[in-house]
Parts: sequence; structure tokens; C-alpha cells
Amino acid sequence: MGLTSKKVLLLAVLVAVALFVLTVWLWPRLSKGNWRAVLGRIGLLVATQITLFAVIGLYANNSFGFYASWADLFGQEQEPGVVTDYKTGPHGTELRMLGTERVSVRNGSHPTTGGRIDKVLVQGEHSQIASPAYVYLPPQYFQKKYAHKKFPAALVLTGYPGTAQALYKKLHFPQTQHELLKQRKMRPTVLVMMRPTVAPPRDTECMDIPNGPQTETFFTKDLRADITEHYRIGREARSWGVVGDSTGGYCALKMTMRHPEAYSSAVALSGAYKAPRDATTGDLFGGSQQLERENNLLWRQRNLPAPPVNLLVTSSKQGESNYRQTLRFIQQTKSPSRVSSIILDSGGHNFNTWRREIPAALAWLGNHLKA
Repeated sequence: MGLTSKKVLLLAVLVAVALFVLTVWLWPRLSKGNWRAVLGRIGLLVATQITLFAVIGLYANNSFGFYASWADLFGQEQEPGVVTDYKTGPHGTELRMLGTERVSVRNGSHPTTGGRIDKVLVQGEHSQIASPAYVYLPPQYFQKKYAHKKFPAALVLTGYPGTAQALYKKLHFPQTQHELLKQRKMRPTVLVMMRPTVAPPRDTECMDIPNGPQTETFFTKDLRADITEHYRIGREARSWGVVGDSTGGYCALKMTMRHPEAYSSAVALSGAYKAPRDATTGDLFGGSQQLERENNLLWRQRNLPAPPVNLLVTSSKQGESNYRQTLRFIQQTKSPSRVSSIILDSGGHNFNTWRREIPAALAWLGNHLKA
């Protein structure tokens, strides 16, 4: 049974309840003061607490999509499965695909009405990184009216560690765009959904790490080249944007500000403005203070020329730790950069808050991109 399986969660609940009942039943029998009785009471309490924590952990993981599998949880590489080749794209080139999924909308089984999600394997020529991605193609991509038209695209990133599936199963990016398209609030846009952890289990913060994973090169060069080669997507920066939550939000801002030739627009949902230093990141900068400063977005605003890009940042007055830094980021933004914001009165660093922000943020991004 998989880590995110409802059967695993139900089994954990049943074990926790059974241990609780067993503890109540055996407690009078273990009331003696000898060492066996004491060890018995300790064993029952520990076992019950462990199962309760397991239930809470499994429920939180299913709700927020931290880990997709047992191998993901324990930091092990997961085999990508059997690759099937399909013909696709404007030139009929071969795309290495891992499969397709329907979109959970009305008539989602028909691509012309619901669109389609392709799971592909992106292989970086320059970065030497290979990582799966979920490519959402909107219904218009399959309609005769748009048969010879190119589309804009948005790279959609999770936080760390995150799972790419959470972007359409929990945060509902494709479903939200589907509704916005029906309301004519945005242009049809291809969504390339990924997690920023392309060199697991390390949190690279979308950095080209000295003598380490070249994650920034993967996202700013390899990904765009591979996707535009196989789908009808514009190649220019004006056709590409990035949206992400938490770590993905920091990545979105940073890659757009550092590489305006790759991305023209960015949305940071509860994003940070500099990379953390902890056990998951290790030394990201190879001891270089200059490289660390260049990846501090507030420092970049004060000391480097502003790029001609569109930026949207979000935060909450209560519940978000980045509120004051977000206000500072807005105040420090200089022309030709353009900045917008979504500031909630209250909202935590969680999926519920981001679901409240995604419709407006996705409409904003979709209307800033042009194919």
C-alpha cells in the first residue's frame, strides 16, 4: 500500500484505536509495582503515542502532499517506470512520456473539453539533470481553431519537499484555469507542473550549486528547450512565466529576476526572498559571499539594475512570516520591473491560503504572457 493510500491511513487509525482500547483493558492488570508491570505500562503508552503520531503524520501528508511515496519519504530514488514514446508536437517529434491523465473537470475524459495532463521526463542537456514533469494542455490545444497557434506556458513549482501531483490534486491549478477560461479571465496557457527538488533529497533552492546540481540551468535552459521542442509553445521570454508556493515562490522570483531572457513574469505565493541554510540545503554557495548576495532578492533590488519583468507577490497580515519582507520587496521594486501583490488579512503558510490566492494569481499571470 502506498504512502498516500487511504487504506494506509485507515489502517493506522484502526491500530491506534485498538491500542487505546487494549491500554484501557490491560491497565488494571498492569497496576502492580513490579518491573514487568512498569515496562508493560510504558510499552503500551509508547506504542499508542507512536500510532497517534503516525495517524497525524499520514493525514498531514495526504492533505499537503509533502511526500508521494515511501521511497520519497526515505530519500531514495524512485524508478520512473516504463517509458512509452508517443508522437506529438508540431513536427511529430518523439516525446519521452511516462503516461497521461485526465483532468478532474466536467467531461474531462475528452481533451477538447477538459484538456489533458501529460507526464513527461525532462532530460537536461546542459545541467545533466533528469526529472519528471506534469504538462497540462488546456482544451484549446486540441481544438481545430487553435491547431496552428502557439501557446504561452507557465512553470508551476511546489514548495520543498512537495509533490508535483499536489499541484493538480490539492491546489487545482488546471481546474482553476479551466474555470477562468470559461469566464474569459485569462488566455489558455500550458502549465508545466513540477517540484523544485530535481536532485532529491537535497533542497537546492533552484541554485547552480558550485560543484553540485545545476538546478537553475535546468529550469532556465533545459526545461524550456525540451518542452518547446515537443509542444506548440512560444520560445521567447514573453511566452514563459513561473508561479510557485513557498520555496517554489522564491524560485519563481529569483529565476525571473536573474534570467529575464528566460521568464518574463513570476508569481510567488508566500515566497521567501533569500535561500535558507539548513541540513536540507547544505552549502549552496560554495563559500562565496558574492554568490549568496546575488541570490538575496532584497539585496539585488538595492544593488543591481532592475530587469524588465512582471512580479506578483502574496502574503497575509496575520499568519505569514514573510509579511514585512514582502512590503519591503514591493517598496524596493524599481522600473522597469513592475510589481503587484495579493495581501490577505489572515492566512497561514498552507494549501488553504494558496487556494484562495491562485485564481487571481493565475489570471494575472495568464494575461501577462503572450505567445
